[in-house]
Amino acid sequence: MTVNTDLGKSNIGILKGLGKVRISLFNKMGIYNIEDLLHHFPRRYEDRGNIKDIARLSPEESCSVLGTVSYPVTNIRSPRGIHLTKTLVRDNTGTLEIIWFNQPYISSKMVLGKKYIFYGKINKASRMQMINPLLIELKDREKECILMPVYPSVAGLSQFQIRNAVKQALDMLSNLPDPLPSIIRHKYHLADYEESIRNIHFPKDLNTLDLYRHRPVFQELLEFQLALLFMRKQENMTDGIVFNQSRLIGSFVKELPFELTDAQNKVFNEVYTDMTSPKIMNRLIQGDVGSGKTVVAVMAMLVALESGYQCAMMAPTEILAQQHYNTVSKFLENVPYRVELLTGSTSQKQAGEILEKLKNGEISAIIGTHALIKEKVIYHNLGLVITDEQHRFGVKQRAVLSQKGTNPDTIVMTATPIPRTLAMILYGDLDISVIDEMPPGRMKIKTYVVSEEYRDRIDKFIAKEVREGKQVYIICPLVEDSEVIDATSAVKTAEETAAKFKNFKVGIIHGKMKSALKDDVMNDFSKGVIDILVSTTVVEVGVDVPNASLMIVENAERFGLAQLHQLRGRVGRGKNQSYCILFNQGESEISKERLDVMTKSTDGFYISEQDLKLRGPGEFFGTRQHGLPELKIANLYTDMSILKEAQECAETIQQHHYLEQDEFTRLKDRVIHLYNMNFGGQL
Repeated sequence: MTVNTDLGKSNIGILKGLGKVRISLFNKMGIYNIEDLLHHFPRRYEDRGNIKDIARLSPEESCSVLGTVSYPVTNIRSPRGIHLTKTLVRDNTGTLEIIWFNQPYISSKMVLGKKYIFYGKINKASRMQMINPLLIELKDREKECILMPVYPSVAGLSQFQIRNAVKQALDMLSNLPDPLPSIIRHKYHLADYEESIRNIHFPKDLNTLDLYRHRPVFQELLEFQLALLFMRKQENMTDGIVFNQSRLIGSFVKELPFELTDAQNKVFNEVYTDMTSPKIMNRLIQGDVGSGKTVVAVMAMLVALESGYQCAMMAPTEILAQQHYNTVSKFLENVPYRVELLTGSTSQKQAGEILEKLKNGEISAIIGTHALIKEKVIYHNLGLVITDEQHRFGVKQRAVLSQKGTNPDTIVMTATPIPRTLAMILYGDLDISVIDEMPPGRMKIKTYVVSEEYRDRIDKFIAKEVREGKQVYIICPLVEDSEVIDATSAVKTAEETAAKFKNFKVGIIHGKMKSALKDDVMNDFSKGVIDILVSTTVVEVGVDVPNASLMIVENAERFGLAQLHQLRGRVGRGKNQSYCILFNQGESEISKERLDVMTKSTDGFYISEQDLKLRGPGEFFGTRQHGLPELKIANLYTDMSILKEAQECAETIQQHHYLEQDEFTRLKDRVIHLYNMNFGGQL
């Protein structure tokens, strides 16, 4: 059977071995037809052909070892009820411990004194270990020791099942139509579409992968850039609200208990220019934690309120929404505009009253969570939409809120430090303002990188700070202990901390807790009921606790620098000198070099650049959690040069109205399908 022009219409149900249950699992990943499956690209590859000597192994690397089983295979059960299968393998250079968790059947597959290939990740405990490796017979070496694709998946769907489905789909390919016209392919030296698809899924080697990966990366980024250009063009063609010149801003600024920084004044002027012009404002305001983004947003709200329009500010959590409500209410207490809070916790009776008053215009400004975008929420005349920490929302949620008004202006605030050149390309539909100056008088957070030998000294420092009436964060990379990952867990740390500091109140917060419970814990911490809060990174975007003066980060080498910078911003919010202690349990020079950056700079943009440079792409900036486009193959950091080419190509297509030509029909159809938009011959 061959699939060509009808490829996109062919349901994955035509593949062998896919029953209703498996089809529903594929559907969960957005895979409904053969084209969806072929564009479900591997997120990484296992280089099983990379066979290394045991003496040359390094912690955290994944590789293959060719070794002889030199110790009888043992099966034991741990105190926590986990089944462990253990053995030792050796080669000419050394010995390696092999451990499988909950796979007792594996012992029957190995013979003492026989050679096997073991593929897996190296872990350093008391000795070098390989955890849960793939066991490969020497006779299967040619078939198994290759570059093997690893796909994004969901629970219940194995890599074998995905690979099998992809192989079947590839066997169906015949003369697959190319979405890119020849003029684009030739200008940018792009490989054949069908060949690229085949080699992305099952490359012969790394060189082949690099050659063919370039093609779908370019196409994906081109489609993305075309969508952004279209959004920008639509905004420019649509008249926005022309807000009146403000009479209250001058007196508002004079009454502030602090002076605005030059950066705040500059950014507000950019916002004000947008709001008093006919263009629809879509502006991203970037600025470190504590740089004063909120007061700029409140000034924008005042401009809208004076002109008779309503404002909505959406925050990702209830506690952050409450904090914004308190701040905005205080700022606007001397002006005749009603501000209300609407979250999931608002009582049904109170919510009903708020919705009624919002609809008839009695409420001027509403602060809340995603509750603001529910269908039953109707605004009288929404003129300004503000979203805080945009990366915690999907882009679609932001759009839904904007659709509650008629072409309202939009401000997106973020403390996530994105290098400006990258932000300009990523947020092609947004103008960018940066508050790159901290308010005067704010003390620099003193940051230190320490090893385990400093533990007693740090414990004494924690006790000293709490006795002086201050509060402490302790951040851990894991929620619970793991027998696989050698890192500190929040649950165990909270128990140990409570035992150490019996006279202090210790709390815990992590992502597995229910939202209401998390909010209760954060409320207790912000009120001073909790002295020491043990947490995972859920506090990265959180409530202000001016009394918190010390942050301890366990296994700091496991965090990205940009993330550590965000976490550090949770302290230093009050008048006290604040400190950040980074425990480095890593042994590599690169982890030491990376963490040293934190001691030298408090500039989020500089830190994010250094993180990228030192750490490489890896998990530096997961697109999903930061609200960036969920691209299937492109990496917005390593593929920067391709991104710039795609941007240039998109601009050329727009300038010459190429999408109106027949040769560009397939490309146009793909962008319409992917981004749910109608070009209407406009681009």
